[in-house]
Amino acid sequence: MAALGVATSGGNWFSALALGVTLLKCLLIPTYHSTDFEVHRNWLAITHSLPVSQWYYEETSEWTLDYPPFFAWFEYALSHVAKYFDQEMLNVQNLNYASSKTLLFQRFSVIFTDILFVYAVHECCKCVDGKKSGKELTEKPKFILSVLLLWNFGLLIVDHIHFQYNGFLMGLMLLSIARLFQKRHMEGALLFAVLLHFKHIYLYVAPAYGIYLLRSYCFTANKPDGSVRWNSFSFFRLISLGLIVFLVSALSLGPFLALSQLPQVFSRLFPFKRGLCHAYWAPNFWALYNALDKVLSVIGLKLKLLDPNKIPKASMTSGLVQQFEHTVLPSVTPLATLICTLVAILPSIFCLWFKPQGPKGFLRCLILCALSSFMFGWHVHEKAILLAILPMSLLSVGKAGDASIFLILTTTGHYSLFPLLFTAPELPIKILLMLLFTIYSISSLKTLFRKEKPLFNWMETFYLLGLGPLEVVCEFVFPFTSWKLKYSFLPLLLTSAYCAVGITYAWFKLYVSVLTDPPVSKTKKQ
Repeated sequence: MAALGVATSGGNWFSALALGVTLLKCLLIPTYHSTDFEVHRNWLAITHSLPVSQWYYEETSEWTLDYPPFFAWFEYALSHVAKYFDQEMLNVQNLNYASSKTLLFQRFSVIFTDILFVYAVHECCKCVDGKKSGKELTEKPKFILSVLLLWNFGLLIVDHIHFQYNGFLMGLMLLSIARLFQKRHMEGALLFAVLLHFKHIYLYVAPAYGIYLLRSYCFTANKPDGSVRWNSFSFFRLISLGLIVFLVSALSLGPFLALSQLPQVFSRLFPFKRGLCHAYWAPNFWALYNALDKVLSVIGLKLKLLDPNKIPKASMTSGLVQQFEHTVLPSVTPLATLICTLVAILPSIFCLWFKPQGPKGFLRCLILCALSSFMFGWHVHEKAILLAILPMSLLSVGKAGDASIFLILTTTGHYSLFPLLFTAPELPIKILLMLLFTIYSISSLKTLFRKEKPLFNWMETFYLLGLGPLEVVCEFVFPFTSWKLKYSFLPLLLTSAYCAVGITYAWFKLYVSVLTDPPVSKTKKQ
């Protein structure tokens, strides 16, 4: 804190925040890492040891390459640095190889590539309205936003404990958003196109980009009532955007098109043979659907309405598995989840076109696209909630209503990540880090909007406080009960279902806000 005080007095508070979180990341190097550590080590080995033609066919390890080509080239570039640390990590046959030098290299590679994320946060802070700035630095929206992004609890534990490379990818997305706020549309489009070829999960928010760029860049003028002026359409701008998408896609997919391997690449990127839910149910609509099915099956058995011999074994014993078979409710297909997702996204897209609200309207639509895909998508990972939490941080410092939604979404979404860190040494770390981040988030935003109504009503407060008893039951009570062996999945089910309620509520509340807010043009006239 003393260092922060010196830095802030000299005007270098952002550098102090970035340096502080970097030091924390270094302290987390020895902590537990998940199988994703081996996933990325294997991808280093594949891209370094094998020709491009074999990258998407290699299957010595079960952790096959299933990210788009730009990420494969990213691993290829990293591998040429990795060889100076430990050449053995680049051997495809060395499954589950994790020497101390390999650990250091992979951990530091995540920390180093976070430089892009830090720069993106800096650019996003330039887009923040400073009208609510207090006299104290710590009460300024830019400072609060910097802490909410740089010290984001979810990103810290997913990247620097669990192990992934979400930091620089989120950096690309935030930088793209910042460029659109700055009306540098071509740069924003280029950054997002590149991002899609690094990690295809960002397709979730592609509709928001497509509609916003068409509405606000290709159409150059609006009517007085805010509706689009159709004769203002710029064919040149549309061609320019199309050319960006085409060139980036050609650079990424071109080599595999030349090798006639596109079908193989796409089969790796979109493995629909996986089940509806991930091993741990992401806290979304399908988690509630699955939980209801389990409750109905238990009731059915108690009332002897169901035949135990006809109930799928996976449904009754192991609990949270990928291939979850429903007992009472209809089974869900990939097509059904696609339809549900599209239906959930459409109202936000409609508002983006017919109720223009500028870049903030685009950001709201992007968050709703991310949340809707998270809520209704097929085989959604719990970590995907970060796609909504981080952009929502930008809105949280602008309006009290958005701050309330952000706090509910963030607190619930972050807690839903707890099962990722299931080892005993990490228990105090995750609890302490989340408490610190949550307390700061709530206190700083309450201070920022202290002249407005309370951020939470009694129901929301009661729900959020319920996370405490839930953690006590799951971590400290359940392991000592007789249910541990027979119902080992129960803590995960409770966590997933409870958090799904909060995330669904935040999604619904944000949707109501978007649908009821007036267009920018009407607001300006008032």
